Amino acid sequence: MIIIFLGPPGAGKGTHAAILRAKLSIPLVCAGDIIRETIRNKLKFADELKKFTEKGLLVPDELVINIIKNRILSDDCKNGFILDGFPRTLVQALALEEIKIKADFVINVETSDEVICSRILGRRVCSSCGAVYNVFTEMKPRVEDICDVCGKDLIKRKDDVSSDVVMKRLQVYQEETSPLVDYYKNMGKILTVDGAEPLNEISEKILKVINGDK
Repeated sequence: MIIIFLGPPGAGKGTHAAILRAKLSIPLVCAGDIIRETIRNKLKFADELKKFTEKGLLVPDELVINIIKNRILSDDCKNGFILDGFPRTLVQALALEEIKIKADFVINVETSDEVICSRILGRRVCSSCGAVYNVFTEMKPRVEDICDVCGKDLIKRKDDVSSDVVMKRLQVYQEETSPLVDYYKNMGKILTVDGAEPLNEISEKILKVINGDK
């Protein structure tokens, strides 16, 4: 089974993708995590990737397509996977089609810009294990600035620091990524959910669709 999550940054798609991964026991391929890991470890393309992410811009299609292709063609993805943050453009969606990767379900998570701004500015990420928290929501850590999972420090991602960068990312999403909603809607594969609803309610809706429940 192949599942794609769409939605603007901060809408909650990463959180729901992680919940679904645990339910379905298939890999979660998060484009953002792969890009940040590449930059953090100063791997190939790190400097080029950094120039785009710190400005809130999308990484060029050719670059991100090559990175994601290598991951989803790995052995552990043979029985299915979940994509979060890819595709982000029609060119990227067509690149999946070219390598015979066809989504079974596309989950589109939507919410208001105001909610998104609050979530992103309140987001904290573990500097060690990558666990995600939010100081403004129910996802607060038990101890301020400390990861519940491994006890390491929580940090703000560089692209989460200012409201100007956040708004730029939302603008880029509307221009580059929102057309994918119509693309997958025309295929009859899309489910749109309200990212402002409680986590458990959204998860239940997604699982019902995937399981074929009415």
